Amino acid sequence: MSSFIPDGYRTLTGYPVVQSAADMIDFLKIVFDAEEKFRAIGGAGGIHAEMRIGDSMLMLGGGGPDLRWSGHSRPMAFHISVPDVDATFERAIKAGAIATTPPTDQPWGERTANVEDPFGNRWYIGTRLGATYFFEGMPTLQPYLHGTHPAELIDFICRAFGAEELGRHAPDGEILHSTLKIVDATIEISVAGGPYQPMPSMFYLYVPNVDSAYDKALQAGATSIAAPADQAYGDRSAGVTDPFGNTWYMATHLSTPQPTE
Repeated sequence: MSSFIPDGYRTLTGYPVVQSAADMIDFLKIVFDAEEKFRAIGGAGGIHAEMRIGDSMLMLGGGGPDLRWSGHSRPMAFHISVPDVDATFERAIKAGAIATTPPTDQPWGERTANVEDPFGNRWYIGTRLGATYFFEGMPTLQPYLHGTHPAELIDFICRAFGAEELGRHAPDGEILHSTLKIVDATIEISVAGGPYQPMPSMFYLYVPNVDSAYDKALQAGATSIAAPADQAYGDRSAGVTDPFGNTWYMATHLSTPQPTE
């Protein structure tokens, strides 16, 4: 992988924030066989954790008992590919998730089930109906955005972060599904409707040059929340909020901090 991305990560990583981060970590382990790679208490008094799920990483944060963090939840939606959607769906329900759609074969060649976990995140669980359980070239974990103006959201992500739109399903002009690729990661987008309403989400995006990426995002219409600055954990990072309420932390990996004695 390119040197601006630390080993094991993709360009784009979703970052949900929940009220009980430790419980969500346990949920991910039980339901999706997630591997906990890192956990620490951040400067705001909450948990920051990094989990591996299949070939992808997920960051998450939030509070819990005896923690002084008192922020707001920012749950997200994800499309996740699994070997057996029915078995994963059953594990999710037993772990406290609420079923929104039971396992069903879909015309696009995938068997899917949708659940909402106890922390407000939505999981669109899928098993491809073919030789492999995943679609070739697609990561295990893909963040999913529902937008009231999806065409404008797609245009922003392409202009601000250099995303490439891989395909769009838009009968009668309404975007029912689109996939955007940013280097080796993808994000899915569709129009909001019914139970699938916008969920302002947070992302950690690795870029070759965070200073120029930050300027480009502002030119595309984003609002600054943090100017580029070197961080103790080995990244140079900056933050913006896009016109649709999503938060993007951009970073260029500089080095891996060495432990001190």
